[in-house]
Amino acid sequence: MPPTDARKKIFIAGGSGFLGISLATHLAAIGCDVVIASRNPPKPEGPWRHAPWDARTIGDWQRELDGAVGLVNLAGRRVDCSKTPDHCDEILRSRIEATLVLGRALRNVERPPPVWEQMSTAHIYGDPPIATCDEDSPTGFGLAPTVGHAWEAAFRESLLPEQRGVVLRTSFVLGRDRGAGGGALTTLARLARCGLGGRVGSGTQGMSWIHETDLNRLIERGLFDEAMRGTYISSSPQPVPQHDFARELRRAVGMPIGLLTPAWLVRFGARYVLQRDPELALYGRYVTSSRLASEGFQFEFPRLRSALADLLK
Repeated sequence: MPPTDARKKIFIAGGSGFLGISLATHLAAIGCDVVIASRNPPKPEGPWRHAPWDARTIGDWQRELDGAVGLVNLAGRRVDCSKTPDHCDEILRSRIEATLVLGRALRNVERPPPVWEQMSTAHIYGDPPIATCDEDSPTGFGLAPTVGHAWEAAFRESLLPEQRGVVLRTSFVLGRDRGAGGGALTTLARLARCGLGGRVGSGTQGMSWIHETDLNRLIERGLFDEAMRGTYISSSPQPVPQHDFARELRRAVGMPIGLLTPAWLVRFGARYVLQRDPELALYGRYVTSSRLASEGFQFEFPRLRSALADLLK
């Protein structure tokens, strides 16, 4: 828990999306002074301040880093898009440039935050069909692992020698819609209510997930627990295959049926109708954190059924 003697300033970079708003709401509720740095003011308004930031260049926003007790970097372009060369370049650059400019800004302020928490991706482990990965597992091959490695390398380069660094390799975050969107769960729940929440492809692809409450608690722990440092997988201890996820989602929204979607239809519809990457639906991974288990972190929502019931009630 944070110290209670004064309001502590937390700087959230790239915090205008649903993850940032969820985290800002959580941190403000425990008495933190929250600053959200982003291109546009976050919607909805809340108990935080906004610092205009283009995620590329030094500006007045760096003043908010001075005296902050923690920096959380969530910045990065969304990946639910078609993987054209331009989009792939944007996905990579948005993460690297934002991380590097934060590192430069830290070197310009007199009192930089003592801890930097860096978002990363559990997709760094690739798409193994069966194996369950933890922090010691080998990473994978492809765009997402390449981006993940470059992202984390930029973080290591930018971290101050005296700073405590925490990397969270985060899986699919289940969250509420607070006006900033609810992430992919909002879309999946809408499809499930229409009877489209059935098995996708083989249905055996891994769905690793974490409830937003547990992600926020984990970030809070990283900010204020000096024993927490290094790389962690940020995911619930019970990943499930996609067909189980679909069944629990239908149960949560009260829809007894869900049409099956064969792989060929996913590839056609995602690419030519939705202009999305079909691999996001057809492939997945099973990840769990050995480090969090050994360090005694208790998930409030370790089971998918209770997580979905809480979010979709």
